[in-house]
Amino acid sequence: MDEDGLPLMGSGIDLTKVPAIQQKRTVAFLNQFVVHTVQFLNRFSTVCEEKLADLSLRIQQIETTLNILDAKLSSIPGLDDVTFEVSPITAPSITSEPHNNTTLEQSQGVPVMAIRNKMISEGLDPDLLEKPDAPVPDGEIEKNAEESSDSESSFSD
Repeated sequence: MDEDGLPLMGSGIDLTKVPAIQQKRTVAFLNQFVVHTVQFLNRFSTVCEEKLADLSLRIQQIETTLNILDAKLSSIPGLDDVTFEVSPITAPSITSEPHNNTTLEQSQGVPVMAIRNKMISEGLDPDLLEKPDAPVPDGEIEKNAEESSDSESSFSD
């Protein structure tokens, strides 16, 4: 036994001397558990059913509005013949950026790992060395514009 008087191994109780479990009490506990679980599931299913009904109503309203808009659009004469021309968006390439162009010019004759480390320290993507004609990432244009306006050469007397 340990310091609290509890046995270390096993229960230490002779199970032949333990009285039987009261069946009526066990059945009452089980019955109460089943009743409460069924009540919870009924409430849960009712709430879910109400939410699904609300969503179904909203979907029907959206479908009705969509059908009305479709009917209005189809009533406009000559709308079927209209074609839209999409112009391709040309993003500036990496070599057209002055900061990147300088880095690419300086990279000739220098070990690739040194250039990659320098680009990482400057906050540039070193994978751009492998594809210099790739378009400039979205954030690079704004970042380069901020850096060029803050440079020392922009402060003239």
